[in-house]
Amino acid sequence: MPYKTRTYIAGEWDGDSAAIEQLHKWNEGDKWSLHFVDAHKFKQSYDSSMPCTIKASLADRMNRSKKFILIVGDNTASTRKGSCAYQDCDNKYYSYYSHQYQCNVSGKVYSTESFIDYECRLAYDAWMKNEMDIVVLYNAASVNRSKCPEMLRYVGIHVAMKSKNNYFGVYLYDYQQVKKAIEG
Repeated sequence: MPYKTRTYIAGEWDGDSAAIEQLHKWNEGDKWSLHFVDAHKFKQSYDSSMPCTIKASLADRMNRSKKFILIVGDNTASTRKGSCAYQDCDNKYYSYYSHQYQCNVSGKVYSTESFIDYECRLAYDAWMKNEMDIVVLYNAASVNRSKCPEMLRYVGIHVAMKSKNNYFGVYLYDYQQVKKAIEG
């Protein structure tokens, strides 16, 4: 079993890339004291890979991580990206024997889980074994658990990433609040 020292960051990249990038800015900047080792920097997957291949890579990264951070935005709970059912994969076929879709690639499994659902399930399983801490950060000024995938809706620490800046009258990312959640 690999030594678990890394932090695994998951999120719906299309809608929450700014929040994910903000975490990386805080981690890489000299001004901030937030430091983590991103599990995704050590093994790459490519968008052109099959979902089952990407999921195998995600599982390997997750297995090397001690902390799981999920960025939750408006579409996180409903995203279906990564589900074999929504892919134009030439390797799936319908089995009239089992009345289910199957994958004809040796060693691969047909899956209806999105990438995020898959990551949340792996994190939950590790959390249940007391092998992983879970932090859910909402890309908003409040926690709305209905936007969180059901698997993690009531697991781990849930914190809003933003707060209202009274001086500017706008909502900004709250470094102290996020740092406390991640390091707490």
